[in-house]
Amino acid sequence: MNQRDIARLDATAQAELVARGELTAAELLDAAEDRVNRLEPLLHTMATVDFERARARRPAKGPFHGVPFLLKDTTPYPGLRWALGTRLMRRNTAAPPTPFGARVDAAGLVVIGKSAMSEMGLLGSTETLAEGITHNPWDLSRSATGSSGGSAAAVAAGLVPLAHANDGGGSIRIPACANGVFGFKPSRGRTVTALVGQSDFGDMTSDGCVSRSVRDTARFLALAEDEVSAYRMGFVAGPDKRRLRIGTWTQTFDGREPEPEVKRAHDAAVALVTELGHQVEEAKPPVFDAEPLGDAFFLVAGAAVAGLVEMAGGMRGKLVRDDELEPFSWALARRAMERGPAGLAAARDELAKAARAYLEAVSGYDVILTPVLATQTWRIGHLSPLVPADELIRRTAETVGYTPIQNIAGAPAMSVPLHTSRDGLPIGAHFAAKPGDDAILLALAYELEGARPWADRWPAISAPMLMS
Repeated sequence: MNQRDIARLDATAQAELVARGELTAAELLDAAEDRVNRLEPLLHTMATVDFERARARRPAKGPFHGVPFLLKDTTPYPGLRWALGTRLMRRNTAAPPTPFGARVDAAGLVVIGKSAMSEMGLLGSTETLAEGITHNPWDLSRSATGSSGGSAAAVAAGLVPLAHANDGGGSIRIPACANGVFGFKPSRGRTVTALVGQSDFGDMTSDGCVSRSVRDTARFLALAEDEVSAYRMGFVAGPDKRRLRIGTWTQTFDGREPEPEVKRAHDAAVALVTELGHQVEEAKPPVFDAEPLGDAFFLVAGAAVAGLVEMAGGMRGKLVRDDELEPFSWALARRAMERGPAGLAAARDELAKAARAYLEAVSGYDVILTPVLATQTWRIGHLSPLVPADELIRRTAETVGYTPIQNIAGAPAMSVPLHTSRDGLPIGAHFAAKPGDDAILLALAYELEGARPWADRWPAISAPMLMS
């Protein structure tokens, strides 16, 4: 089997080849190394990679036995550098095991390295002063977005069929949309933890994956489920005959409407679910006071940065220098420090109020359908960490106006790669449900995948398009 044929397969199909004896786990790893060596210099999807270490570990006989895999650099893993996209931690190899990492190993996945991310997951871009720029395989001048941009670009290019991603405000769904892959954010608490330490921002973050098939994501989420979660549901194996009541809106949380090309894609998604027999109706979007809500979200993020700064300074006995974190990270941390515990308490109240408004607005529907982003994928530099903080927040608000509320409310949501713009760029459709209703979304995703298959849609810079 040649490189092109292997790269086209999802993780489930690759594992089946190994189970049938048609390929060995070592051959899958060799093929992945060849793909990485050829395409990674163009894309820069990985913060660190170590094939020697991967070969030294014998994969477990799990459902994904022998399948090459990337962990996002938010998560420590024994033997690999853990930097969170920062210069502060770029030499850190102290990687305590996590419950999430243990599940990855038990699944039989072979961790070849860490995927690139924005610094501490704060920005919707993957271009850092520590690691450089991750490029979008559909157009190298475009951002892979973030913060899970490395994972999404690697899967889109066929470097690996499946990669870890996490989502604190859209960081699974936004890169999935921009790179044309499937991205699912599970309900809060459904999966075991992949993070170290506690913060309000961490509490809003859900761990999952990006993939090229719904079945890969559904199986991965089942394997990563927390036994004590109220939202355990096991493996969702396929579509459901149940027809859904789907509410839809296009207005962002601060009252903007999407660009015409995004609106065209959204209208096509509405037409598709209607054609499939679901009841679709215009819904009234929740009403938010955009400025205090955005301020609260970034204050919570800044408090997490401030916590890291305090911890790192205490551990090494000297203060963190300005050049060890990006200007945007410092701006958020200093705002949080200035406002102190009272400011954080007020931010929590604002986020709780927004969650109540959202859950009330969606209470009469099975699923909510919106765009993922208000704009098409931006060019590299638009959300650079060197742009002044207030301008970065303004630019983020212009486009990222649909995804953070599911994190605030703890609800599941997904980006489904249904559409391509006239410029040839992917545009995902965004579906969300109430907390705990992950199975409804996954069943719908299977149905959408069957109606509008995306498995053979590959970017120009990808293994199936460039390798034989």
